[in-house]
Amino acid sequence: MGDSALFSALQASWPALALSLKVALWATGLNLLLGTAAGFALARLRVFPGRELLDALLTLPMVLPPTVLGYYLLVLIGKRGPLGAWLFEHFGITLIFSWQGAVIAATLVSFPLVMKSARAAFENLDPQLAQAARVLGLSEAALFFRVSLPLAWRGILAGLLLAFARALGEFGATLMVAGSIPGRTQTLSIAVYEAVQSGQDELANSLVIIISITCVAVLLAAGRLAPATRRAEA
Repeated sequence: MGDSALFSALQASWPALALSLKVALWATGLNLLLGTAAGFALARLRVFPGRELLDALLTLPMVLPPTVLGYYLLVLIGKRGPLGAWLFEHFGITLIFSWQGAVIAATLVSFPLVMKSARAAFENLDPQLAQAARVLGLSEAALFFRVSLPLAWRGILAGLLLAFARALGEFGATLMVAGSIPGRTQTLSIAVYEAVQSGQDELANSLVIIISITCVAVLLAAGRLAPATRRAEA
């Protein structure tokens, strides 16, 4: 592939990069809410029946093959699935083969990274600070937003950065749920797969470099936050 052909191919891949960033940002935003809430709940409710089972189920997306997660999502949000059929019947919404479906897949696979980081950050907070805040008359909501969250934000942010990198590189579940429609659901990782399958090795190398540089930058940022979190907890 010549330089001009490679440049044209890279230009054609920008929609895939833009979609990947869009999906990763949406997934990270959703996990900011869902993962932080789940981590806080598990950290606060340390003793209740089924806690370990719940923790295992919430961590399951980290160890299950992405294709298995994609199959579960197809069963759930497909047109014949319970949630997918309800959304289509009442709102005319179809999540399969859409960028919203890619967001759901990326959110699911990256959720444990935020939940685990948030849980660890909340569990390592000094309980005396919460007790003092309650003595001063703070409500539970004010305690969370004014005490717990400001002290745990570094750990949560580290988890969010890792989740962003994971969502950016998600492939298996996204391919099963959203497919590979250029300009609509083809993310950068899927574009790499398509480039390799079509023998466009130079294009695949260029796309891999883009993903690798982005993920290394995110990991470096997360690494700078993690030691600070450990120092603050020491």
